[in-house]
Amino acid sequence: MSLVSGQKYLIAEYLIGNLDSNGYLQGEIEEHARFLGVDASEVAEALELIQTFEPCGVGARTLKECLLLQLREHKKPHPSARTIIESYLPALARGRHREIAHKLGISMKELQDAVDFIRTLNPKPGAYLSGSGDIRYIVPDVIVEKVEGEYVVIINDSTPHLFINPYYQNLLRCGCEESVNSFIKKRLESALWLFRSIEQRRMTLYKVTEQIIKIQKPFLEKGIHFLKPLTLKDVADKIGMHESTVSRATSNKYVQTPRGLYSLKFFFPSSVGGVRGEEYSVLSIKARLKRLVEEEKPDSPYSDRQLKELLEIQGIQLSRRTVTKYRKELGIPTSSQRRRI
Repeated sequence: MSLVSGQKYLIAEYLIGNLDSNGYLQGEIEEHARFLGVDASEVAEALELIQTFEPCGVGARTLKECLLLQLREHKKPHPSARTIIESYLPALARGRHREIAHKLGISMKELQDAVDFIRTLNPKPGAYLSGSGDIRYIVPDVIVEKVEGEYVVIINDSTPHLFINPYYQNLLRCGCEESVNSFIKKRLESALWLFRSIEQRRMTLYKVTEQIIKIQKPFLEKGIHFLKPLTLKDVADKIGMHESTVSRATSNKYVQTPRGLYSLKFFFPSSVGGVRGEEYSVLSIKARLKRLVEEEKPDSPYSDRQLKELLEIQGIQLSRRTVTKYRKELGIPTSSQRRRI
């Protein structure tokens, strides 16, 4: 649609082939020019053309350039946005709002408005185009449904129905040569062993899931805060199996519950001791931590030490370092980065 042709078209096509999954150009212009055997100015011209394409911001080499390309096309950009993007992105990432406002000569309110505008820009313009043909759907191995107040376990068995070919059974009944009879008997024994193994696998999966659902019923009823700490040994002891058998039965298995689709391993969270001797699952602690952050005041977010103290009030004893670790695992920024002016 750009109507470009000739060498410029070929250079632009090559550059598009060097965009990563987020829409950024990999490598330097001089590097591409040397590879193509053309002048660097020709590569720069082709790149300028690509940077006019949708999605806006594609073809950038840095985050700064990506945001500036989008700013160029915006109808009503914030007056301070360009200066902040060009000169203060690292300081903004570190939460140095007061310093930026002072250098720009604007109020904290104006700075917050500018920051809010910048956050409407897309730092990964090509991301929505990548991996679209890679969608894989999980088929649950077990389905748990609530029937008349009780949870019922159903094995979602995708194994095809197996049976013995009657032709060979008839051969045995009719009588054959001894060598043929011996061969068929061995094959039948192997088939029966396979049938028993498949049925045993189904029963093991059923028993393990049934026990997990009994133990984690509070989670199914009330949510993540009520997920109990659980080990493979706990389940193994309850159903009279070896721990390794339970481990194999739950590996790469998924269960569909009224609360959603989960890996069976999800129901085995590690535990943290409480102030009064209780035990809490790490997942439930993370959920509490996330809720505390969601409920904090935007202009005075909690520090990790304050979060630690608030969790202690709820009976959960953690070190400040552990709180920091969980916060990072949840993808929650630091208090200075969360602070709104």
